[in-house]
Amino acid sequence: MTRADLLALTPDTLASLANRGLVKRAEKDLAAGSGPVVTTGDDGTVRGTFPDGTETALPPGRGLDTADCTCAAAGVCRHRIGLVLAYRHGAQHEAQSAGEPLVEWSPGEFDDDELAAALGRTALTAAHRTRARGYTARVHRPTAEDPAPRVELPTCTVRFPVPRELGYALTDAAAAPRGEVIILAVWAFRTADAEQTTEVSVGGRTVEGRAAGGRTVGGRTTLTAAADEALRAAVALADELLLDGVQQAGPVFTGSLRRAGRALAGTSQHWPAGAVAELREQLDAYTARATRYTPERLALLLAELHARYRAAGHDPVGVLGTAEAPETPLRRVRLVALGCRIGGTARDRTADTYFAHADAGLALVLRKRWELAEDQSPTGHDLSRRRLLGSPLHALATANVVSEHTTRAADRTVTLTRGRIAATSVTPVGSAWTELPESLLLRDTAAHLRAAAERPPRLLRPRVAADAVRVVMVEAVEEIGYDPAAQRLEAVLRDPAGNGVHLHAEYNPLCPGGLDALAAALTDGGIRAVSGTLGRDRGRTVLDPLALLTAAGVTVPDLAPGAGGITLRTSVHRTTDPVTAALETALTALADAAHRGLRHLTPATRAALADSADHLRRTGLRTAARHLDDLVRILHDRGGPAAAPHWVTAQIHLSTSLDLHREDG
Repeated sequence: MTRADLLALTPDTLASLANRGLVKRAEKDLAAGSGPVVTTGDDGTVRGTFPDGTETALPPGRGLDTADCTCAAAGVCRHRIGLVLAYRHGAQHEAQSAGEPLVEWSPGEFDDDELAAALGRTALTAAHRTRARGYTARVHRPTAEDPAPRVELPTCTVRFPVPRELGYALTDAAAAPRGEVIILAVWAFRTADAEQTTEVSVGGRTVEGRAAGGRTVGGRTTLTAAADEALRAAVALADELLLDGVQQAGPVFTGSLRRAGRALAGTSQHWPAGAVAELREQLDAYTARATRYTPERLALLLAELHARYRAAGHDPVGVLGTAEAPETPLRRVRLVALGCRIGGTARDRTADTYFAHADAGLALVLRKRWELAEDQSPTGHDLSRRRLLGSPLHALATANVVSEHTTRAADRTVTLTRGRIAATSVTPVGSAWTELPESLLLRDTAAHLRAAAERPPRLLRPRVAADAVRVVMVEAVEEIGYDPAAQRLEAVLRDPAGNGVHLHAEYNPLCPGGLDALAAALTDGGIRAVSGTLGRDRGRTVLDPLALLTAAGVTVPDLAPGAGGITLRTSVHRTTDPVTAALETALTALADAAHRGLRHLTPATRAALADSADHLRRTGLRTAARHLDDLVRILHDRGGPAAAPHWVTAQIHLSTSLDLHREDG
């Protein structure tokens, strides 16, 4: 190994390659003077002789697990780790004086012969099968703050901490698919380098424009026959719901949706399968008269299914989801809790606990649902005492979790189980937030959002949970107020780069003490960071908080005690700009049409559509107005079935326009 390679093997990286216990023992031996005598040969081999006579050698081009050691241990041992730590210790002062330069390199430099030699032909063959089906990935190139390139695959993350050394690649996937996912990560970098981008779709292409039983567009496989049939069936159900409305959707229809979702999942179309599942949840909520149902959400889901179907020929992998396994078991992982969100209806309660997976550089979600008896109505604080993984929810939502029994789904939800004794540990989070990587811990929110602006439209994005969850460092709190009309606490924060961050937290009746706890944490003067969902609205950076880190620890508003009632200064209510008002009014009319069904529109709904078209035209949104004009005309002349495609086009155009307007202001 080269000097730079050894210096890249930090204690955290060594712990990922082996385990934390071996690293701690090797560090203890080194501190006690029982470390090796280190020499470097002419061929670059680093050798170490330990006081007990054990000899260890790290030849160039070989990983720790294949290095030479005379001890009896199989695989990575404390001597191999001790040799690396001893070498790093001896070179530390020199490295600090010289200032190690950033190594500009890409894992895409490895060719397939090198991959086969390092990871095996079996892994390469398995990776080829996955690439034939297609997969998506997001690559992160080396930076001064994070010099290890990494790739986010649908169900795991791969890091390359040692430049140009495959043997030290790290993944949170379990041991069995390790070689395959490393190869997929290399191919993702290869594609990203060729296309000069960070988010890529890899594979899914045919030879000479032919697909086995599927349609093709420009030589790219769109869908197999079974997948095409499943997607068409789902879109047909969406059309049926659009025409007849939610009042006509009974148990038979929801059963059809359930079967359609299973067919989509069975053909690895994860994103439309997720939309169908949420559509079924909306219908269930309507039947239960639950507030979770909204016509606007129903309309967006109907449009999403059509949008994904229309765009499938362009990029089936990115638009429909991947052919990866729906779930992947992970090896030993450390997760940092970022707070909790409480939801529910009269019949149930839900708790979404968010975690940062520091090694992968992304956020994950653990979901829990409780059925309620008729006489039960627990608040978030009541739920905070319920136990998950052997710990109260309030402890889990503010903890470091180390688990050997973790499964990660393609949508970044996770399942944790306790397994055998001590396989999962839950400890206080401490200062772990401030040690997160730059992809999760933001000191410049404006720079982060500029980079995120390259994403596709919302209706076509991967259905990934917690994609926008981040931790924002706080330099100052400048304003705190309450908007009684919106029942929302508002504050203006300042990040270390000087950017204003508008914190918005709406009142949740299931968590009556939430806004009080949030206000108290913001006003105590010791706030250090806030976790939450980060985005843009009307040109401003907006943060919906999950938890706050103060000098006293982590506060999770949704789990806080209290009945509410704190008095805050009334904030200035910001009026809606004309473009937003026109688009929102038109989308409300479209949502009402979908709710009632295009076959059952009332004169009032038809008038609202026509009036919305006039409003859009007066505002200068002529294309949007034309789409509504077409819908109104076809409804009048030819009826609901002929008008359905025009409703879809109008909904897609207007919802995307509103998203872009909110982001750009």
